[in-house]
Amino acid sequence: MTFSELINAVRDNPANVTVPATWGQGRAGFGGVVAALVYEAMQAQVPDGRPVRSLAITFVGPLLVDTPVGFEAEVLREGKAVSQVLGRAVQNGQVVTIIQGSFGAARASAIRVAAETAPVMPPVEECQELPYVPGAAPEFTRYLAMRWGIGGLPFTGNASREMGGWVRLRGEIEREPVTVSHLLALVDAWPPAVLSHLNSFAPGSSLTWTIEFIQPSPQVDTHDWCRYRAVIEHAQDGYGHCAAALWTAEGELVALSRQTVTVFG
Repeated sequence: MTFSELINAVRDNPANVTVPATWGQGRAGFGGVVAALVYEAMQAQVPDGRPVRSLAITFVGPLLVDTPVGFEAEVLREGKAVSQVLGRAVQNGQVVTIIQGSFGAARASAIRVAAETAPVMPPVEECQELPYVPGAAPEFTRYLAMRWGIGGLPFTGNASREMGGWVRLRGEIEREPVTVSHLLALVDAWPPAVLSHLNSFAPGSSLTWTIEFIQPSPQVDTHDWCRYRAVIEHAQDGYGHCAAALWTAEGELVALSRQTVTVFG
């Protein structure tokens, strides 16, 4: 099931969706696609003209693959310009993911500050690809292509504070505009940056995730590469705190991200 097919499934019947094992990440469904499906249920409750500004995501527990899950959304408040929405993924009677989202219309303002310059990276063709290897790479990476340009690969003992490179969807036949749902998958595709500090395999996962979107969103389609960089700000006692951003290939800022990750090693 492709990314587009999953999105259409939650749009058609959010109360009963099954995430297949091909979108798995260890024992759970890939967090980026889970967040995207909850977001789809949320944005359906928001009036036109109010794009999403930020999402605060907590992965309460693992979403089981090949098991029905329901996606719910509740409008907490709808003001003149901003809608506050709560979204949930509920499986077997338990909340597995919860998202609080802020959607807001544009306002007249005298303030305009340009984004900082995007990081310089080697060209895509010069960067090492992270291949999908059945049984070794996370299952969901069959749908997402990543090429390493900054820092080290996971479990290589590389002590860099940074990790990143190029990312895009893989296997999408049609060129379609990238939506917020796609961006959630692209940003979360990368492993926690702290994993490169380890010399051997150990599991790690996102605990909380806050992501903010630049609006209006730069024009990107499903065949385009984007630049990604994560910076480790602190790590200790099995928790890491990382800030990241996504840019277009041309260097336009698309999204700002922050995650607290758990590391079992």
